[in-house]
Amino acid sequence: MPQTLKLASRASLLTRGFPEIWAELGCKAPVRVIKTHKTLEDMPGPNALAFFTDLFCKRGLARLHELQIEGKARYGPVWKASFGPILTVHVAEPSLIEQVLRQEGKHPIRSDLSSWKDYRVCRGHAYGLLTAEGEEWQKIRSILGKHMLKPKEVESYTGTLNGVVSDLIRRLQHQRSCHQQHVVKDVAGEFYKFGLEGISSVLFDSRIGCLEPEVPKETETFIRSINRMFVMTLLTMAMPKFLHHIFPKPWKIFCESWDYMFAFGESKGHIDKRISEVAEKVSRGETVEGKYLTYYLAQEKLSMKSIYGNVTELLLAGVDTISSTLSWSLYELSRHPRVQAAVHEEITGVMKGGAVPSAADVAQMPLLKAVMKEALRLYPVIPGNARVISDRDIQVGEYLIPRKTLITLCHYATSRDARFFPEPDSFKPERWLQKDASHHPYASIPFGVGKRSCIGRRIAELEVHLALARVSAGAEPALSVVVAKRGSWGRGGALLIPVKLHPHTASIPAP
Repeated sequence: MPQTLKLASRASLLTRGFPEIWAELGCKAPVRVIKTHKTLEDMPGPNALAFFTDLFCKRGLARLHELQIEGKARYGPVWKASFGPILTVHVAEPSLIEQVLRQEGKHPIRSDLSSWKDYRVCRGHAYGLLTAEGEEWQKIRSILGKHMLKPKEVESYTGTLNGVVSDLIRRLQHQRSCHQQHVVKDVAGEFYKFGLEGISSVLFDSRIGCLEPEVPKETETFIRSINRMFVMTLLTMAMPKFLHHIFPKPWKIFCESWDYMFAFGESKGHIDKRISEVAEKVSRGETVEGKYLTYYLAQEKLSMKSIYGNVTELLLAGVDTISSTLSWSLYELSRHPRVQAAVHEEITGVMKGGAVPSAADVAQMPLLKAVMKEALRLYPVIPGNARVISDRDIQVGEYLIPRKTLITLCHYATSRDARFFPEPDSFKPERWLQKDASHHPYASIPFGVGKRSCIGRRIAELEVHLALARVSAGAEPALSVVVAKRGSWGRGGALLIPVKLHPHTASIPAP
């Protein structure tokens, strides 16, 4: 009988629920914790030492784009890595990138840029559009957006930018005449100067001499300062702050570079001169018509510190976009004579003998625009963008990402994914001329998406389109350039190829 009771008791345990049994015993049933999301602890990724070694001992800083491909292949579409004191979550899947951007909130943060902010605090400078956050950022974005994002407003800069394109062509011809083989050796450097001159003309409605036969010394110094600052940004952000006192050189170079960049806009008169001219006209009762961004900022009654901060940041923001995109577009056109011939036919068909295209003309050149899109897909100006969601935790795939975590959006990896772009390593601008269901809208977004997308996108696109149209049309029969195919991410070159950009004679010698 006791044995029978034991069996019955065990059977009741199998048939009755555990909450009932715990209640009979006078105890509260333990709460079952169901883990619905994975955490950062569950996320794969290299250990901090391995990642640091790859970056600083194996040319990792020069091949961040390749590290994305390697990371995705090894860890999947989401992984983590520590960049010095900064933990970063990498996302390399279009649908997950979309998921991040749809949760970015009212005042999204592109990235922390801690060293940029530390410099401004140290020197007492105001934040600009790239460094400001919250309501301050929203105010600046709204002011500039009215003049940089509306197509009609951007079209008004066509004449100014075409003047810069003309100066670029004259400078290239001058560079050729000075070389024994009639080539331009550092065309990427020339396009960098072109980009800087273009954004300066939009900001100040005046020139800074980048495309003169002899570039002014202060302009050359300004260009070097930008380059040094970007290199030192990575180093200073990777170093904990206490190391700045132990190894002061990177921080010192970083600050000196920013000092010159701020001084260039202020003391060289590019900002003060334009604002004082406006003030004088107003005092005389004259009507002031401005078509440059510094004027619009002054009209909004921003403080001079805020104007200096914004103009300095805008000066450097679009230069790499223009120089890199123009370099790679011409490089790929030089390697694909049939595409180049088709582009030439399209341009001359629209222009009908005209020498200088307008924004309206460019709108009728879908293949030319597709060339730029394809160049940006293959060679995005920066391999990844970033977001920091500051107000709440967000879900990304199966992971719950804590607030204030830096999230890197790996655009290079997604734009080279064969699932979305068949033959992903091939230059095929025609892929943008037809609707393709395989194209995920977030697979190639070189300018970003949403509130924190590149505010200078339309101006940069217009400047590159105008330059491509003029060069590809062959309006200058003797024009030749040398395009540098860069083996690593960033400036510098290994392979120099003379390219004849002229109708019916486009050719590329074997490397």
